Amino acid sequence: MQIISTNIAKPATIIWNNEKVVTGIFKTPTNEPVFLGKETVRNDEVTDRIHHGGEFKACYMFSAEQYPYWKNLYPHLNWQFGMLGENLTISGFNESQIMIGSIYKIGNALVQITQPREPCFKFGVKFGTQEVLKQFIDRGHPGTYVRVLEEGFVKTGDTFKLIESAKGSLTIYDFFNLLFSKEKDQKILKIAIENEAIPLKKRLKLKAFLN
Repeated sequence: MQIISTNIAKPATIIWNNEKVVTGIFKTPTNEPVFLGKETVRNDEVTDRIHHGGEFKACYMFSAEQYPYWKNLYPHLNWQFGMLGENLTISGFNESQIMIGSIYKIGNALVQITQPREPCFKFGVKFGTQEVLKQFIDRGHPGTYVRVLEEGFVKTGDTFKLIESAKGSLTIYDFFNLLFSKEKDQKILKIAIENEAIPLKKRLKLKAFLN
């Protein structure tokens, strides 16, 4: 896996339910290295601290290979990397092969895979329709958030070095499907609940689905 674009956002104001909402979803490429901090990417706008940023969502990564699919669905949009809201656009990234809890070295930073993105209304506003939320869920390639274990700079061209492969874990792909499936796979559910790379709050919510 390799970084092919680093992306950050400035504060932008959108209208939702007749109210102004500030968001950092409008990310654009930067030609400079970006600093991965413990809770955010430096100089990147994170307004909603309840749902974005923080230890388990310090940085968001998305696959470059998914861009053709979305460009085909929304050809009228102004396409560039960062369009899916990611800080890092990654080549060779496949959610079905990425294990939650695995640790990677990127540039000067050390990161751990934590959880997939769950789209919200701001994503729909950016794409001009809330239908994109269901399309995103159905596509099943949500990208992933990471926890930053060691802060540091990363840049375009940096490759991922697997430092520690998570044992007895689940993939980002499987966890994403678990979150949105009506009938929860009990085996995968139990693995998720016991995985400390997933936020405790989310694991406690999932316990309600145990049979």
